Amino acid sequence: MNASENLEQAGQQPDAAADPRVPLGRRGEAFAAHFLTDLGYTIIDRNWRSGRAGEIDIIARDSETLVFIEVKTRASDRHGTPFDAIDARKMRQLRALAGQWLEVNNGWPGLVRIDAIGVRAYRDGLQVEHRRGVR
Repeated sequence: MNASENLEQAGQQPDAAADPRVPLGRRGEAFAAHFLTDLGYTIIDRNWRSGRAGEIDIIARDSETLVFIEVKTRASDRHGTPFDAIDARKMRQLRALAGQWLEVNNGWPGLVRIDAIGVRAYRDGLQVEHRRGVR
């Protein structure tokens, strides 16, 4: 499922997503979290780290499914789309991190998936694209 939405259409603007002083990546993550909340997701954790293994940007619940979400934010597509940065190496890292989170948190009784959110910054606001169940 793909979804696109401009900041102006999102209604309330999260502070970090609207503040140009906040680094672009953090603005994109804040906007993505707001976007997911508007879709009915429950945010469980943000920026979860496992030592040097890396970080999961957002962990959320979509109904009974636990979702690990990678957020990539770009100011332009000059060096590729946000999704181009989620290569096979990154997917292996995300799977390993998801496994570590599940181990630390005693598992999850339902389904688990990995999603990706691409955020593009334009002069007139941010645009988000959500891809569910990325592989």
